[in-house]
Amino acid sequence: MQRDAIPWPDVQRLSSAIPMPTTGRASESPTTGPCPDVTARDRYLSVLESTLEYARQRDYAGPDYGDGMSSALLQALPVENRWLNIAVQETVKRAPVDVRPLFRVEPRRNYKGGALFSMANLNYHELLAERDAATEPDFDPRAEAKRLADWLVEERCTGYSGFCGGHRHEIQHFHTKGVPNDPDIVSTAYAVKALLRAAHLDETYAELARTATSFLVEDLNYREVPEGAKIDYHLNHPDDSYTLNSAALGARTLVDLYAYFGDDELRERATKILDHVAAHQTERGGWPYRIPTSASHLSMDSHHNGFIIESFQRYRDVVDSDRYADTLSSALEFYRTELFDLDGAPNFDEQNAYPRDIHASTQGMLVFTREGDLERADRILRWVLANLQVDGEEGRFYYRKYRHHTKRVTLMRWCQGWMAYALSEFLLASTNRPRTGSASNARRLRSGDGRSATELER
Repeated sequence: MQRDAIPWPDVQRLSSAIPMPTTGRASESPTTGPCPDVTARDRYLSVLESTLEYARQRDYAGPDYGDGMSSALLQALPVENRWLNIAVQETVKRAPVDVRPLFRVEPRRNYKGGALFSMANLNYHELLAERDAATEPDFDPRAEAKRLADWLVEERCTGYSGFCGGHRHEIQHFHTKGVPNDPDIVSTAYAVKALLRAAHLDETYAELARTATSFLVEDLNYREVPEGAKIDYHLNHPDDSYTLNSAALGARTLVDLYAYFGDDELRERATKILDHVAAHQTERGGWPYRIPTSASHLSMDSHHNGFIIESFQRYRDVVDSDRYADTLSSALEFYRTELFDLDGAPNFDEQNAYPRDIHASTQGMLVFTREGDLERADRILRWVLANLQVDGEEGRFYYRKYRHHTKRVTLMRWCQGWMAYALSEFLLASTNRPRTGSASNARRLRSGDGRSATELER
């Protein structure tokens, strides 16, 4: 794709070609989209409310991306076979329609999804501060956030060096099988983020989250290498390859903990991990899923590149704005021109537009929101509402749009959790309000997304 040569169009000309969500809240012009005096909160708050309501009514449980091994039919078989496991797991994941009822896959709450919903509820609580008291919701979003944070504590993986979490169901890899007590760096990263975000509700959350450092360093084999440092994705990761986006998220977790506690060792370890990730940036500006690239069927796909970019953004905003300035500038150029189309549609990777995945969209919203490019985040959101929101069901989203069909399944974490979190972050940024915390409490303020402690204290 050669989209990098196409100039970005005038915002007003573009908005006239992109359908806007029908929420009953926004006054729109047929030629320019929403009227300038209508805020993002007015246009999209009902979408966030409906997204959270969908999840809350189901107690945040539902189908998930890789839950095929939870099939009751598979579990009932008297034999254990790796290839049969893979066949069932991948059939459930890749079938053009939802076959989970056929395979009797029980809906469950995903660990990372619980973290996303906890943070989304806290963000929604902050958004309510500007609403008329007469329109208060019939539930307490802070109580929901705390209930989910408590669940993250209760459901953490045990027997490791520090706090950690995982998907809590079996996953069949090509070489090994992950079991429910197997933690991974990605699930742990978002759980740590959620606990730090909720620490003003219960201070013990932060102290528990702090122990995740031991998990990352000891159990995930933090080791220094000539280009910086490396850290494993999970305990069953093959030795002949390395996953870059998970390493970046591990570094971001260390930055989050550094922002809260101020421990210089956390900053130093995060820097070394990101040094290694930066060293493997391609000339185009993106990163392959794994090195060597032949170790994965994924290339420079969208949402994993978004993970890496967001990690460098967090480091910039908390630690040092200069160290990775060139890395981040090149990555953002690649991300916006190669991994998104002009109308906000996400491309799967640098070579393929389809499938267009809702996770790629929500990660794009987060990246551009953190970059202060709210117009671009809004553009992505409008594409999602026009293409992946279920007709007639505001706040419920489909998984993927293929060239000739849409995968009409709503995954609780992958669709609803990511949408609730990304939309709530976008709306908070659009209101230009400071995050939860007291100006007199520097340590608590450091946990705010996208801001250093110094910036928050001003």
